[in-house]
Amino acid sequence: MTSNTDSTDAAGVFHQRDSAARIVCLVPSITELLCDLGLAAQLVGRTGFCIHPAELVKSIPKVGGTKDVNIEKIRKLAPTHLVVNIDENEKPTVDLLAQFVPHIVVTHPNAPRDNLALARLMGAVFGVEAAAERWCTQFEAEYALLQAAPKGPPQTMLYCIWQDPWMAVSSETYIARMMAQIGWNVPQLADSSRYPKFAWTPELVAGIDGVLLSTEPYRFTEAHADALEQQIGKPVHLVDGEMMSWYGSRSVLGLHYLRTLANN
Repeated sequence: MTSNTDSTDAAGVFHQRDSAARIVCLVPSITELLCDLGLAAQLVGRTGFCIHPAELVKSIPKVGGTKDVNIEKIRKLAPTHLVVNIDENEKPTVDLLAQFVPHIVVTHPNAPRDNLALARLMGAVFGVEAAAERWCTQFEAEYALLQAAPKGPPQTMLYCIWQDPWMAVSSETYIARMMAQIGWNVPQLADSSRYPKFAWTPELVAGIDGVLLSTEPYRFTEAHADALEQQIGKPVHLVDGEMMSWYGSRSVLGLHYLRTLANN
């Protein structure tokens, strides 16, 4: 039985169950989750970054990016529901869309186990509760394996998402809380924003055990990692950005990926 909690989104809005919804999703990782819950046929729009699962999304019309959204294209698609995320989508754009999309479903996962509430929200809103519960069972099994896995000593790791300017993640982000599952903590930087800018000062380098370069949103490569390691004299590792930052379906793979990192 669906509870009111399951049907209430991150903005505190309660959503009635609608198994015939026409959905536009502006969140790549949630587009994947909706497809995995059996809702691909009801997705009438997605971003160009919604690339998983490839075979299912290729037939879903693109409506721009997560931030540069084509408002008029969405209007013509006549969705009943728009799925957005507080971090990924800009509020002024969502407010414009809310003028003609009846239901805005707001999401904001901030830690691995928030994926359970996310799946149940999608299940409750779009009438696929059983599929959501099956997914939650898979997540719980993988989460238990991660908790039981051996881990090394705690480390302070700077997780970089951009360069020119250099940007990292704060402890308040989903990525940082994924890292914390294996004892990796992020340093506190002078910039207190969720995604702080920083400079490679001697003090910063002295205070970290290593650096993680993410493959997204900036496309860091092994060449970047090798060059930075020579520059700062600390271990630098390239990590899969999807595994570390995509909540929803990919989080199950992400938990398994964390186990591999913990054992390296």
